[in-house]
This record gives sequence, C-alpha cells and structure tokens, in this order.
Amino acid sequence: MLLPNLILCSFVDQDRPVETADPHAETRAPGSPFPGRSFDSEAPVTPETPSAAGSSVPPPGCPAHAGGGGGGVGEMLIRLPDVTDPATTYERLRSQYGPVAPVELYHGIRAWLVLGYRENLEVMRTPNLFSRDSRRWTPFLNQEVPADSPLMPMVGWQPLCVFADGADHARLRSAVVDGLAAFNRHGMRRLVTQATQQLVDGFANGTADLVRDYAEPLPMLVVSRLLGIEPEDGPALVEPTLDLMRGSETAAASNAVVTRVLEDLVQRKKVTPGKDLASYLIGHASALNDQEIVEHLRLVLVAAHQGTVNLIAHTLRMVLTDRRFRGSLAGGQMTLPDALEQVMWDSPSISIVPGRWATGDTKLGQVDIRKGDLLLLGIAAANVDPEIRPDLDTPVHGNRSHLALSSGPHECPGGDIGRAIADTGIDSLMTLLPDMALTVPGPALGITADWLTRRPATLPVRFTPPRRAVVPRPAPTAAQPLPPIAEPTGRPAAPAEPAPERSSGSWWRSLTGNR
Repeated sequence: MLLPNLILCSFVDQDRPVETADPHAETRAPGSPFPGRSFDSEAPVTPETPSAAGSSVPPPGCPAHAGGGGGGVGEMLIRLPDVTDPATTYERLRSQYGPVAPVELYHGIRAWLVLGYRENLEVMRTPNLFSRDSRRWTPFLNQEVPADSPLMPMVGWQPLCVFADGADHARLRSAVVDGLAAFNRHGMRRLVTQATQQLVDGFANGTADLVRDYAEPLPMLVVSRLLGIEPEDGPALVEPTLDLMRGSETAAASNAVVTRVLEDLVQRKKVTPGKDLASYLIGHASALNDQEIVEHLRLVLVAAHQGTVNLIAHTLRMVLTDRRFRGSLAGGQMTLPDALEQVMWDSPSISIVPGRWATGDTKLGQVDIRKGDLLLLGIAAANVDPEIRPDLDTPVHGNRSHLALSSGPHECPGGDIGRAIADTGIDSLMTLLPDMALTVPGPALGITADWLTRRPATLPVRFTPPRRAVVPRPAPTAAQPLPPIAEPTGRPAAPAEPAPERSSGSWWRSLTGNR
C-alpha cells in the first residue's frame, strides 16, 4: 500500500536539528547523480487564473502580508485549483519566486507552496517550526473557511496521527504502523495476483483501458480487503476515494460516503472481529476510540488507494511507451522495481500535500513566514528541483531519496506495501497478457491533472484474450481468507520479507526482445 507523506508518521525525534541531506541517507548510493547547482531565473510568471478576490487587501495572517519572495498586498496570485498544467506552473513559480511561492486556494485564501527540495526537507523535519496541527491555521481561527469547503477533507483537523505532534502523534501512529506491519507480504502478493486474475477475467473482446479497468480497481480490491471491508463493497468505493483526493467541489460529499462505510465496518468488527486492520485497531494497546479508528481507516484507505492507482498507471505507461525503459531492460540495467522508483521521482502519486502550519514567525527560503500560515509541500516540484537534478534524463536507478514517501516525523512506513501491490500487479498483468500493446501512439495519451494529483487519463490496449478471460468471473459473495495477521502485541513487527525473485515470464522476454 502506497502511503504518501499525506498519511502516516514515523518515530523520529521531533526536536532534532534540521538536516539538509537526503531524506533516506542510508539508501542514497555513493556518487549520487544530483550535485548541487543553482538555477537561472527566467521571465516572471503571469498568473494563469487571476485571483477571485481581485486586488482587495487580503485578510490578516495570510501569505500576502509576508515579506520577501513575493505575495505582497494586492498581488494577483495563481489559483492552484484552476491550474491545468502543474509541471509548467511549478517552474514558472520557481522562476519568479524561488523555492517558496505564494499561491491562492479556494475562497481567496492564500498559502505558501514549497517548491525546493531542501526547503521541503526543512519543513518535513522540523515540526517544532512547522506543525501538523491544522487548528493553528489563521483562516480557521478567523472562521474564513466554509464548512463545505473542498479543503476541509484534507486540512480539517481530525484525531489522526497526521494532525498530531509529540506524544499524541506516537500513540496514534503506533496502532496503525503495527497493524500494517503485521500483514504477511507474501500472502498479500498472492491476494494481488488473485485480484489481477479476477480483473483480467472481466476484460472483454481483447481490449481494455488499463486505467479504468485495472489501475483504479486493483488497489481497492486489495486494500479494502486488508481493512476488513466485504469484497462486494470495495468496488463501490473506487470513485468516492478518487474524488476525495481531487479536491473537487464534491469532495466533502465523497468523504461522507467513505466515512459512513467505515463507521459501519467498525461496528460490525466489534461484534465479529477478523484478521483485518479494523479488528487490529479495535484491539490495539493504544486504546483508540471509535472516531480515531474510523478516521485512521479512512486515511489508510484513501491515501493507499489514490497513491497506488497513480503509481500503477504511471508505471504501466512507462512500460508500454518508454524506449529507455525497454532498452534498459534489454541491457540488464533496469528492473520493474527500478521503474517504480523512477516513477516516484518523476511522477509522485501526490503532487502537493497540504500541509504544515507555522508555529511562529520564521523564515524559509528567504521568505518571511507568519505564525499560522499554511505551507503546501510541493512533492512533484521538489523531486525535479534543478538544485538536485540538473539533468532530468539522468537515470535514478537505486536512488530512493525522492520525497514521494516524505521524510522526518511523518515519513511513510508503508511504502513497501504500495510497491508490492504495484510490482506484483504489473508483473501478473503482463504475464497474463504478454502481447498487450497500446491502441494509440504514446504521445496521444492524455493526462488527468489537478492541483493535487496527476496521472494518465487512459491506457487503451489490445491483446489476445487468455482462455480464462472468455467468461467474466462473478464477484465473490463472501469474504475470502486474508493474508495472515499477527495478534496485537504492541511489539515492533519483524522486517518485511524480501520480494521473491522475478520469474522470466513471456512478457519480460517480449519487453527485452528475447522471444
């Protein structure tokens, strides 16, 4: 399950000094391809969409009042929810403002978008300066955020580890991390393989859209089962969870749908517990109350599904279109796990993570930040920061110092689960459909992008239907056995088992040209 920095938190000293090195120093290979380099400024940015608030004086406490870096009183800022080309927008903002840029969200509310790699690390690693408690946000204190705002599902305070610091953070996180760590990884891979077969059995006439028919439903089939949701209920949650993370006008309604399902799940598991995450959280030594259990299940479900959908879609696009990928495979220089890491560098599942809130007046990237200001972590922009990646064509094989899984106290401990779903799912899919090919040229593939996420819109393919794909398999009517889960003990789980060695299936031979 891919749990981006939107979600979980690790036990890291909350008050340690700021580091400006790699977020995962132990995984950074010697001779990194990212030497430090300053970048040249370009022409000033012209806002794509003028502020809905016009040129009126912004309310106290918003970034428009801060000095340095731009965003002065009355300045017209880019409205992030209206951006249609995020990558270009990030570079234009970087050119004008540097590593920290003022932007507008909904309702005329402004925030700071952190674009620089090192600046993102500083924010991630210093919770004493940049807290996760959204109740510090000045617009909340001034009652400027409507209850039905699209921002509320993302920044409205909830009893979650991602909105906590210190002892509360440790207590809430321990239950979720112990629950995720208890699942047997080999058993989960078998679950992914079974779900892939089920989806392929439903493909008709030798064609499919790998985004709609595979990347979107697969993570939900797996993650919903791990949570304890009945198999027949999982598919109905696909669209609400995707919509919730778009930050759309219907996000609040979609959030209500997901929350209602999880509330029913918790009540059911109290009566009939099983080998699932919901039951584990109910019985954990951290003694979570019902609201805390529901909110953490929602967090895992939404973040894991959204993150893994995007990872699978981007990686499949690379497998099917990128000549560099095929050439590297043929030369033995890249594996499918390498491709997953490349995608997490170039196309992280969550582009922007709201957020952090300044605990007091401070400075970041030569910009004056006021107490109560909101900072948005620009993960996609940071991963392509010219300061650390002057040449984006340089391969990043084996380098996991991207920020797709965050860093510091809220670094995601469940990234291996997301990698397992994506790796096993793509491998299984290509083994079942070895002659799969796009029905349109790669450049013609569209991109679905909003201010929070970005992924291929469609991946239409044709293939020779396998024999088992002739008659679609009906959905199961009863829960099937889940991967084994340990009993709640509160003790640290054993390290995840290594991924099994890759078989030399026919799809791999087709990619490398060894038929």
